[in-house]
Amino acid sequence: MKANETKVDKFLASNETTFAIPVYQRNYDWTLTQCSQLLNDIIETGKSDNINAHFIGSIVYVHDDVYTASGLTELTIIDGQQRLTTITLIYITLYRLAQQLDNQMLVNRIHKTYLINEFAPETEKLKLKPTENNKEALHYILNSQNGEEFKGYSKIIENFNFFKSSINADNYEIIQRGLSKLIFIDIALDRQRDNPQRIFESLNSTGLELSQADLIRNYILMGLSRTNQEKIYKNYWEVIEKNAKDEMLNQTKVSDFIRDFLTLKNKEIPNKSNVYVTFKENFPTETVDVLEKNLSEIKSLSKFYNKLVNPKNEEDKAVRQQLEFINKLEINVAFPFLMKVYEDYSNEVIEKQTFISILTLIQSFSFRRFIVGLPTNALNKIFMSLYDKVEQNNYLFSIQKSLLLRAGVQRFPRDTETINALKEKDVYNIKSKNRTYLLERLENYQNNEPVVIEGNSDITIEHIFPQNPDPKWKLELGNEEYNFIKETYLNTIGNLTLSGNNGKLGNKYFTDKQMMNEDGKEQGYKFSRLWLNRDIKDKENWNKIEIESRSKVIAERFLNIWQYPDIQIENTQENNELNIFEAEDPGGKKIEYYVLLEQRTSVSSAKDFYVSIFKQLFELSSELFFTTGLRERIMLVNDVNIERLERDYEKLNDTYYLYTNIVNSTKFDRIKEALTILGLEDELTIKYAD
Repeated sequence: MKANETKVDKFLASNETTFAIPVYQRNYDWTLTQCSQLLNDIIETGKSDNINAHFIGSIVYVHDDVYTASGLTELTIIDGQQRLTTITLIYITLYRLAQQLDNQMLVNRIHKTYLINEFAPETEKLKLKPTENNKEALHYILNSQNGEEFKGYSKIIENFNFFKSSINADNYEIIQRGLSKLIFIDIALDRQRDNPQRIFESLNSTGLELSQADLIRNYILMGLSRTNQEKIYKNYWEVIEKNAKDEMLNQTKVSDFIRDFLTLKNKEIPNKSNVYVTFKENFPTETVDVLEKNLSEIKSLSKFYNKLVNPKNEEDKAVRQQLEFINKLEINVAFPFLMKVYEDYSNEVIEKQTFISILTLIQSFSFRRFIVGLPTNALNKIFMSLYDKVEQNNYLFSIQKSLLLRAGVQRFPRDTETINALKEKDVYNIKSKNRTYLLERLENYQNNEPVVIEGNSDITIEHIFPQNPDPKWKLELGNEEYNFIKETYLNTIGNLTLSGNNGKLGNKYFTDKQMMNEDGKEQGYKFSRLWLNRDIKDKENWNKIEIESRSKVIAERFLNIWQYPDIQIENTQENNELNIFEAEDPGGKKIEYYVLLEQRTSVSSAKDFYVSIFKQLFELSSELFFTTGLRERIMLVNDVNIERLERDYEKLNDTYYLYTNIVNSTKFDRIKEALTILGLEDELTIKYAD
């Protein structure tokens, strides 16, 4: 490796030299802010007689003894593309301005010194050889005539237009002086003695400049010959980049996709900042054949990832609808599993209806958990390995079975638990996409004329009992019931509906909103054709009883939409061990043993079980007992009246005593509460005696 301090204009003025941006480099993506900062630095440097040089970083390249067909020296730029391209845009701007000013000497000097190799054939004239998607834009700004328009979008066009509007007859000489003072560290690598990839990693070790996907692309392509670079990029990586993209937001998702792929392969989710390192550890690039084999699988799955992120690309209407639902729920954590199921559907391993049933199952499982309030991070462990539980000859059943056998925080909430939570859950202040998903699906269940809520400004969410009620509400309900509804049921599903007249209905009293028909426009609930308003059309008033009654009606519909799998399974856990969160009420039962953190302990009674568990938990994480209020909750004390000791307390250690004079069901509840606080919900199983 050779490193020298070099002036930018001298570097660009190198005779018969091409600066090639390899296909593995990320796209040119400098923003106007970065361009503006560089131009300001150049102008300040050009104005000052006291500044002899301005440092702009480094440019790293490999010579490789590569020459073009016409004999030009080709330098492969592995770091510094953004700066080199931007400075070239400034020189092109000066060149076009010189043409307008009819300054032929300046036109020739810039054109032949910094922009082209004069005696090269037309296809090789440009000194800067960008990637394919930027080449057309660069040719356009250099050669286009007035009136021509560039078709498509490119940062090169956008940034050139900025420079064109900023560089003029008043400042172009200052800018030329500034450019002549720019210096950088010129780092020339010898592939025989240097490791370009390792040097590249070192230069970008902070992870601030390049995404994980950029680093992976460079790792895959940098060590290949130019021919193989083009081949691998065109046949694999370019396809992956095209597929792994949020097309609506025009946002790359390659890093996320590779992370999901690694999760699927390793059954472990890599940290977002560690995707490149994990990929490198798992996929060596020893030979082109091995590389192609690995990339073939990634490329194949990227097709299905594309449809998960962009449901509109799925041609089948029924499948597309379910994908749109999953998109609204943002169940991205399920993508590693769903990509493989999607692949099986595409390969006709499963039928369309089976695929749709799986998509609805994932929604039911995830949305019920959301309603109940189970932690979302538990889904990571579930979906990373769920595909391994698939039985090809019993596809849907095997997935249902696997989810139903989950316990603790990984459980599939049953009907009663879900509905009890739904009744009191604030579903108004959740994410708007989730809220829209809930109301849209409730409204449109078995509806042949579906109502679209998302993006429909005519239909909005309406509080039946308003957020800022008219005084008549308190007068009619009385203080006690008025306050109860406002504090408990205001934002719950029983008090929410949809309306095309929310602004008109406002804070008015219930019967006023119900019967409203100003100017014959039928704004009131009585005239609504929506299902969500059907059961409030004929109500005489709106109170606690009516809200609870409506909650029950909606709950029945909820259970029909987000169904609990109706299958019969045997408990296959060894020795009938049960997670404590799934175990039956301990009343009248005797515990034979328990397993906590893989350690089996025999117990003789419920009290013995209770004390033994808390001894282990207190020893494991005593601090949390004091910082979370758990100590007070379980009545852990260090000063006990000796007369009550034998009857009400058991010794936990040399200092503390645990209150035990409680019924067995309460013992279970307090153990579950402690496990939840300590994040150990999946770590305790019990075995009842036969």
